[in-house]
Amino acid sequence: MISMKKILFLFAFAMMAMTMNADNYLNLEPLKLNVPEMKPELVEIVSTPLDYELSDMAPEPKMDLDFFKSKTNPDVKEYKFMDDMTFVGVPLFVAGWAIKSDKAMFRVNNKQGKKNTQLLTDFKTSIDDYTQFFGPAMVVGLKVGGVEGRSDWPRLMASSLMSYAIMAGFVNGIKYTAKELRPDGSTRNSWPSGHTATSFVGATILHKEYGLTRSPWYSIAGYGVATATGVMRVLNNRHWVSDVMSGAGIGIVSTELGYALCDLMFKNNGLLRNDLSFTSNSPSFFSISMGVGLGGKDIDFNIFTDLQDAEQHGITPDLAALFADDPAANVNIDFHSATVVDAEGAYFFNNYVGIGGRLRVRAMSAKSFGNYANISNEDADYAWDYDINEIYENATSPRSLTPAQIKAGGAPVTKMEGIVKSDHLAEFTGSLGLYFNLPLSSRFSLGSKLLIGRSFTQELDVDGHAEGYVKNINYDMTITNGKVTNLTLQDPANTANNDTYSDDWDYLTLGAKSSTSYGTGLSLTYRHKGNFSFRLFADYDYSKKTFTLMNDSYHFLKSGLTQVGYSLVSNPQVSEYITDQTGGAFALAQQLNPYYFKKVKKMNYLTVGLSFLINL
Repeated sequence: MISMKKILFLFAFAMMAMTMNADNYLNLEPLKLNVPEMKPELVEIVSTPLDYELSDMAPEPKMDLDFFKSKTNPDVKEYKFMDDMTFVGVPLFVAGWAIKSDKAMFRVNNKQGKKNTQLLTDFKTSIDDYTQFFGPAMVVGLKVGGVEGRSDWPRLMASSLMSYAIMAGFVNGIKYTAKELRPDGSTRNSWPSGHTATSFVGATILHKEYGLTRSPWYSIAGYGVATATGVMRVLNNRHWVSDVMSGAGIGIVSTELGYALCDLMFKNNGLLRNDLSFTSNSPSFFSISMGVGLGGKDIDFNIFTDLQDAEQHGITPDLAALFADDPAANVNIDFHSATVVDAEGAYFFNNYVGIGGRLRVRAMSAKSFGNYANISNEDADYAWDYDINEIYENATSPRSLTPAQIKAGGAPVTKMEGIVKSDHLAEFTGSLGLYFNLPLSSRFSLGSKLLIGRSFTQELDVDGHAEGYVKNINYDMTITNGKVTNLTLQDPANTANNDTYSDDWDYLTLGAKSSTSYGTGLSLTYRHKGNFSFRLFADYDYSKKTFTLMNDSYHFLKSGLTQVGYSLVSNPQVSEYITDQTGGAFALAQQLNPYYFKKVKKMNYLTVGLSFLINL
């Protein structure tokens, strides 16, 4: 603690210092303040750039319900007739027309009493019935919410109605002249796709009203949803790729023509906003693309060289070596031209070189399932008549049964069909790499790229369904030294019963393991206006894929026969006995097991299409 003595000493020292300091100011004069004379004046305030930006900020949007009131904002540039045409829809339409002949194997639903049924498809989504109206819904919503676009209500409604009317004329005129049968065989009005055309009309209206005048992301959203609508029309088995490509082209061209005619009629009346000006000369971009994939359209498997566990199916190495080059040993699955959708972007360090990436979805629908498509009542009856009845005819001593007697027992299958869970091989690829740009003028440039990525494949999947009466097989069999020496079966007419069965199983599955993908390509880019560009591209992609195939044709016999009956037909010793009796290579026991194939194939894809870009 501080003592009292120390406190008194410090206090005295402080008082002395204050006294000495005060003595220094004894001779100073009093301080005088001069107050300036103030006069009120009017002056002009000049706004700074920051003040301008703040004052130009849009006020809180107010609902705009003046549907019939015309208004025009000052200083908005008038559009000349055809001033806003790009004609980018023309190559899309032509591309669809060029691949229009790539059609085969219509899949018709025999549940509706149709003929020529091979396979049914259960895939169905109704989302595309609603996404086709995304564009106009967005435009009306923004407009009602008070967000000004390109046009006032009267001009907007006139431009939209004109666009839809032109589109309807094109689509219906072509539909009922070309009379293309839909993939599901329902009607002859497939080409071009009306849903896709409607969707792209709406997307282009959104692009013109808000994408060109406010933000490019409105355009990306509109064209992205329109592209998804077209893809869903293909997946729904309602349209071919060619229908979607042509529908998209018609939608874009129709809207550009509709707006061009209204520009001629309205002149500068009803215009509210100018288009965005060029704000970036950088080739950096984000884009969405739609294209058609060519090449790599068939996958073939050789039953002697690509079959796994071949000896389990009675195929020895000697047999494989003998017949491996026989064309009949190849089983093909053919595909239509692929639908290709991309999301792509790149950042450029200068006008020439950049880095970026691409997400690509490639969907190829099956055109022919080859021999695997034989899944119908007639084929099931044939399997019963030929394969199982072969046991009856050749295992009875003497051969006393006639085909009529065999039939008297009835076939074990009364109904058999295939249900396509997915008739597409869908490939998802993510890639990164270098992008190159060569400016040709202020609006045109050439581009290229070198990409490497990883590819993943979604399986093609067909299920089998069979119904019928459970069959029994009574027999007497003698086995000597592990080998069947005698087999006698009862008359199948005496083995019939009224027990029924129903069987659902994986009939056919085709897939591929993930693989490394390499890509390149050439493109021609046209900068339209503002930050918008259109790009025609041709891409080449290469990958080395390992494909796998599973086929289980006779699975229904596990349910269609009694346990005693199935143990007989699945016994390899019985097959060997029948083979010895007939002198042929009869091996039903081996056929009852699923077939597993594996093949490594080099896939070469060529994709041509159109991209919509925003420059960043």
